[in-house]
Amino acid sequence: MDGWGMLISSAVLIFALRVVDVSLGALRISMLFRGRRGLAGLFGFFESLVWLIAAALVLGNLSSPIQFVAYACGYAAGTMLGSTMEKWLAIGDALVRIVTPSGSPELTSLMRDAGYYMTTVDAKGRDGDVQVSLSVVPRRAAPRLMTMARNANPEAFITYEETTPFRLATMPAVSVRK
Repeated sequence: MDGWGMLISSAVLIFALRVVDVSLGALRISMLFRGRRGLAGLFGFFESLVWLIAAALVLGNLSSPIQFVAYACGYAAGTMLGSTMEKWLAIGDALVRIVTPSGSPELTSLMRDAGYYMTTVDAKGRDGDVQVSLSVVPRRAAPRLMTMARNANPEAFITYEETTPFRLATMPAVSVRK
């Protein structure tokens, strides 16, 4: 392989290694946030190993700007891929909060019939009495729950937030089939 071919192959390899190591870093941080230290440690090991290989390739040829660009582009692409992978994996739980005016169609029984645990609280809103329905569900099940709520009551105000459990309790499995 000639000089240019080696340079291009090296740049492609550096790019790919950075995509892998930064994606692993995003997953590592996600696992730490969710309390999965063992998995985070495993991701951290491979992340640092891959980074070391990529850095050695770049530092081995400091006269090649194409490798610097490949390194930076790999970082950017790895950030995007890592966040996409984390969202796709949807590990953990989410709190879905549904606020509806009191007297509007009953969402709670519909959600319970679908297998979700719901907690309902009567509250006062800006425009009067409201009902706040809460459910902690696996992140993969949250979109389905929110769609069901929106279809049942298009006026519902729905929020979603990822949770970190303080105390683990036995929660029923919610089917995430579509």
